[in-house]
Amino acid sequence: MSAAQPVVLIAEELSPATVEALGPDFEIRHTDGADRARLLADLPGVDAILVRSATQMDAEAIAAATDLKVIARAGVGLDNVDVPAATAAGVMVVNAPTSNIVSAAELTCGHILSVARNIAPANRALKAGEWKRSKYAGVELFEKKLGVIGLGRIGALVAERMKAFGMEILAYDPYISAARAQQLGATLVDLDTLLEQSDFVTIHMPKTPETVGMIADEQFARMKDTAYVINVARGGLVDEDALARALDSGAIAGAGIDVFSSEPATDLAFFQHDSAVVTPHLGASTAEAQEKAGVAVAKSVRLALAGELVPDAVNVAGGVIHEDVRPGLPLAEKLGRTLRALVGEASLESVDVEVAGEIAEHDVKAVRLAALKGVFTDVVSEQVSYVNAPVLAEQRGVESRLTTTPVAESYRNAITVSGVTSTGGKTSVTGTLTGPKQVQKLVGVDGHEIEVPLAEHLLVFGYADRPGVVGILGQALGEQGVNIAGMDVSRDAEGTALAVLTLDAGMAAGTVGALAQAIGAERAAEIDLSE
Repeated sequence: MSAAQPVVLIAEELSPATVEALGPDFEIRHTDGADRARLLADLPGVDAILVRSATQMDAEAIAAATDLKVIARAGVGLDNVDVPAATAAGVMVVNAPTSNIVSAAELTCGHILSVARNIAPANRALKAGEWKRSKYAGVELFEKKLGVIGLGRIGALVAERMKAFGMEILAYDPYISAARAQQLGATLVDLDTLLEQSDFVTIHMPKTPETVGMIADEQFARMKDTAYVINVARGGLVDEDALARALDSGAIAGAGIDVFSSEPATDLAFFQHDSAVVTPHLGASTAEAQEKAGVAVAKSVRLALAGELVPDAVNVAGGVIHEDVRPGLPLAEKLGRTLRALVGEASLESVDVEVAGEIAEHDVKAVRLAALKGVFTDVVSEQVSYVNAPVLAEQRGVESRLTTTPVAESYRNAITVSGVTSTGGKTSVTGTLTGPKQVQKLVGVDGHEIEVPLAEHLLVFGYADRPGVVGILGQALGEQGVNIAGMDVSRDAEGTALAVLTLDAGMAAGTVGALAQAIGAERAAEIDLSE
């Protein structure tokens, strides 16, 4: 008797090419993901589910799907998927992170053209019976400067396309090397220079606490009054109230906006301006992007249910990974994030990963992938997975190597992630897993031996050792109501101390700089490892 075929549930309308990509090896079922009762009733016995944005795969739905192994989101965003709940249930989550990059880049180019030539307001006026050629005179793109904030995949595609119009490309991206920018035909500059010199500014950054509102009153004031700003990346990167003020005052000439802080958005203050071209989040809304997304996740489902490596797995690494190696993957990822935070905005030239100890006898290639995933998780707009992390490194000119040794000096196993910046600076972090509960610990920073848990909130200070420093730190954090959960201090032969503190909560903006000044720290970093 042959084994039953795995069941794949399609919860929303997908292209015929998606079903074709799944192939004949599955039992295909259909449901209406927007019908909650029907969805919950249809989930038991399902091995994989394919959704778009209307199906809510929250903790309740995941619990109902007792046999579920894969949630596949045919698109980029995962707002409708409870990834932590899926991870806790052992369910792989996959998406299609590159499915919309061409569509988003082309829409960006469309907005640039539209604002330059007043296409949208001229269209409205003519359809209303008004012939106003002089009112809607525009500007050429030829020999104008395009400032690209974020030179990742989409930003690079925009730069490539707009160069064909004879535009000069300026770029700001603290995580890319000047050599890589030059390969893309762009001149790497700081953000202020880009804003001051560009005739058009387009943003392609991830949405993080640091980038929300990154273009606000101060930035508009730096721009030419003939300049235009474009945002097809993430809602909130441009401060919408500040944009309204800039258009009201004539601080800039216009804007093209596709994404908003809160969606749907239908009546924002800057909508009243003819010079503001707005679209309802159309970045991925092309037939090609939708089909690419469906086909991509169908292929991922096939790989996942076959037990193979899944390129776009969001929450777990696919493929066969030895049980002794698997606990080291989240540790390596956190070490990568810690390294990136310690390096700051300096661009990395290389990232090396060393695995020491008993686990080195196994295949540990996934450890390097996990470390690279951590390095890029907090600095790029793309969804970072174990497979696309090396691609992101290659795109940014970051070399990466993995070395192994069977002996770990102080621990049974240890993982070290080290990086070299474009200025020659070197930083390394070492971690290990201790005890029967495999507690993740940070045990080394730049040669300093320490031992603290890899908590969600860490503070690292390097300073000339002297009495009273610990007291200053404790008092300052206490005044903020932030509890120090743990602390370790290490001193080298030259008298330089390294203090690592674990905190119960994050701190107010500007605190790290103030603390560093108070203790005369040569280096200071706040590390947020929360999800």
